[in-house]
Amino acid sequence: MKSTEIVGYKRANLGKKEARELRLNAMVPCVLYGGPEQVHFAAPMYLFRDLLFTPDVYKVTLNIEGELYYGILQDIQYHPVSDIILHADFLAIDVEKEIKIEVPVRFTGTAVGVTKGGKLVQKLRKIKVLGLAKNIPDYVDVPVGDLDLGKSVKVGQLKVEGFKILNNSSLPIAGVEIPRALRGTLK
Repeated sequence: MKSTEIVGYKRANLGKKEARELRLNAMVPCVLYGGPEQVHFAAPMYLFRDLLFTPDVYKVTLNIEGELYYGILQDIQYHPVSDIILHADFLAIDVEKEIKIEVPVRFTGTAVGVTKGGKLVQKLRKIKVLGLAKNIPDYVDVPVGDLDLGKSVKVGQLKVEGFKILNNSSLPIAGVEIPRALRGTLK
């Protein structure tokens, strides 16, 4: 996993009024849970840019008034109209506990069907995995080199080590579609 840092400040008062004031000052109310105690804090909104606008998975170092915590972004809530971040939830990472997280898919190889005129269509962008934080990769590599026209690769065909895939094994990740121009010639 890639890593990033967010610097925050503990929240003395919890509630709607205080959260609204934080948002007006471009701060995001946050909570870190899953550890010995919940930590309520606020962080500047601009620090979330690298974390949110990427498909990558990040291990987040939370520097809250000098205390360091490690976690992953579990959930984020946005304003329905303005898309301003309303709240962020972080899950504490414990070296002995397994975590569930969605990891992006990366294709390796060139599909045989694509060289014949087909189109590679991605059905899944992320795969849900379960494992220790140290074993979770940046990407799940999906080999597509053997895909011919009309064929697909499914979740159950992936070979992984150190973590488990939680998606249904019959779910397709990608397939090579036959273009309309070739459909009549293949019969």
